[in-house]
Amino acid sequence: MTDSEQEPPAHHPIEERTAALTGRLTALSDGVFAIAMTLLVLDISVPPDLGDAAFHEALRGQLPNLGAYALSFVVIAQFWRDHRYVLDRVDASVDRGGHLTLLGLGLVALLPFPTALLAEYGGSHSVATAAYAATVAAVNGVHLALLVSCEPRRRPADAVQRLAVVDLALSATVFAVSVPVAFVSTDAGMLTWLALIPVKALVAAGQRRAEHREGALPIG
Repeated sequence: MTDSEQEPPAHHPIEERTAALTGRLTALSDGVFAIAMTLLVLDISVPPDLGDAAFHEALRGQLPNLGAYALSFVVIAQFWRDHRYVLDRVDASVDRGGHLTLLGLGLVALLPFPTALLAEYGGSHSVATAAYAATVAAVNGVHLALLVSCEPRRRPADAVQRLAVVDLALSATVFAVSVPVAFVSTDAGMLTWLALIPVKALVAAGQRRAEHREGALPIG
């Protein structure tokens, strides 16, 4: 029998259904992340028809909003990368995975609200800082739950995936710890987030080394 006469590969309905559902989840997720990023800029504006002094005063007044926007844009961009990585690694199309995915997207869509609170009241109201940290911790926690509880696409989990679990767990932990710290000092609560910079850099370096060894893509 020639190659042209060989039978086509058998189709697997379950695998095709899983791939289709994962594709829909990915498309929905991309839309939610894009909208959340866009909503971050809605609180950044300067009233029209201002005089020179009032214009510069209004512009200076937008600096907290710009800072909160920059922070949350980076956070949501990292959430998007994490989420795409998780969907590539696990089967999130089943009930548990689908519910966790929708929960995570709901929290991402909510993030512009605590971002606005952080911009307006983060330096003086502990609740604003705590609300922002709790939301970020919750999203990281959902991504972590997806990665460790859903059916993996490859067994056993490789070094890159194990480091991804560490990365998400550390991110969730640092932001969760900053919630009670914020009620003691809002500045200390926000400074706690800086601990993630060297930690994530070390994890990312480990992932790059594992990627070279195993040919996988790192999460961050």
